[in-house]
Amino acid sequence: MTKSKPKSSNSPDTSAFDTIDISKLSEITEPLVSARLRNPNRPDPVSHVFTIIPNVDTESLLCHACETLASLNVMSTDLACELEGSRRNVALAIQQLAAMGELLVNRALDNLDPPVVP
Repeated sequence: MTKSKPKSSNSPDTSAFDTIDISKLSEITEPLVSARLRNPNRPDPVSHVFTIIPNVDTESLLCHACETLASLNVMSTDLACELEGSRRNVALAIQQLAAMGELLVNRALDNLDPPVVP
């Protein structure tokens, strides 16, 4: 007689992901996106989820963007090490885009406050 393992409360329920119908998801999101594109004055339906406080200076925004891209770079590199084949190539492409974005943001920061050359 085999005993079945009880489901851990910490493990995600993958069956929920298996039953997602992408076409229905598109039916829900497309009208919201299309309405936003037709009328840019219409508030973004999820703008209250992620908000940046007003009057933040450009240098602070770029510093946070650089740190975010650096984190994405590390995470995608770690992920690529666990993958093989075409999935690994995709993860490495994401890592390269993150690295390029980080370089661009760093250059913008240098343009705002050029480094002092002795």
